[in-house]
Amino acid sequence: MRRFTIAVSAALTLTAVLAALPATAQAHGGPAPLGIDNCSATACHFDVPPGTYDVRILLGGDTASSTGVSGETRRALLPETAVPAGGRAARSFTVDVRTPEGEPTGAEGTAGLDLVLGGSAPALADIRVTPALPHARTGSRGGAPATRQVFLVGDSTVCDQPGDPYASWGQELPQYLRKGVSVANYADSGESTVTYLGNPLLWATVQPLIRPGDLVLVQLAHNDKTTDEVTYRSNLETLVAGVREKGGKPVLVTPIVRRWFNADGTLDNGTALLVNGLGVDHPAVIRSVAAARDVPLIDLTARTKALVESLGVEGSKALYLYNEKRDNTHTSVHGATVFAGLVRDELVAQHLVPRGAVRVG
Repeated sequence: MRRFTIAVSAALTLTAVLAALPATAQAHGGPAPLGIDNCSATACHFDVPPGTYDVRILLGGDTASSTGVSGETRRALLPETAVPAGGRAARSFTVDVRTPEGEPTGAEGTAGLDLVLGGSAPALADIRVTPALPHARTGSRGGAPATRQVFLVGDSTVCDQPGDPYASWGQELPQYLRKGVSVANYADSGESTVTYLGNPLLWATVQPLIRPGDLVLVQLAHNDKTTDEVTYRSNLETLVAGVREKGGKPVLVTPIVRRWFNADGTLDNGTALLVNGLGVDHPAVIRSVAAARDVPLIDLTARTKALVESLGVEGSKALYLYNEKRDNTHTSVHGATVFAGLVRDELVAQHLVPRGAVRVG
């Protein structure tokens, strides 16, 4: 049985929490505290409106503990953190709260912010949730730097997957980012560049939310199976132009490889490398558009190809859902976490986010 302790910290007072409450959280006779009183032994619920929120969490208890935090639609928000007996460890992150809380065309989910406490021995000492100031959707106030959003535009290999055992790199990415940078995952299962641009719940919803300085990572290829090269290229250019129109910074991401080995142990085939039935080499087109339009490129195809080949036919099975579903396209939690780490490394290496804004290790 997992051990769990709740010990309210004197350092984080209820008065401070109440002072930080948004006006919209006040109802039915007064505000509800956005703190430890909103938590049970395994989860926390905060009745807040859609927006961007900073979460400061204090981990630890009387015995040794190890705690991870996920939230909303199975998003990994804090990696499992070990704390010795009697110790405390403070961690912070920024989280996007929206409706629908997961895939844009999926179920609405539950209102407010929901967090789940996991790990081998979770222990929560205290927690504080406050609106991100300044709010990412309203810009800076008082000269302070705005909370930065990382928008994700993609398909089922990127989206907030609603059910186990499925997971995506976009779903696992938030755990690598510190307070001040949040992930707004608008990827949606089954989408191509054609459908993403055409569905009013997708691009037409995302583009108005983009603010100057926000990153928009675009990975669409897996479902462009019947899209010709001219159309595919034009769609990518439309997305790039739309991000720049709002002052955002587009980042093109080549798709993760399919786990489809040749007899020689390589992935040098069209199925693995996302070449569609019309002969359109999606990663090559993405690289070409990035170069022509001076757009940062995360070559996730090359990075995942090298990793999967290095692990080999057997070792790479754990990255995907091969054992569970005979699925060589979608990733396990383990694989999604590893691939998200590759994205994090590229964000830092290309100076797209400050090194201090990410968690490493």
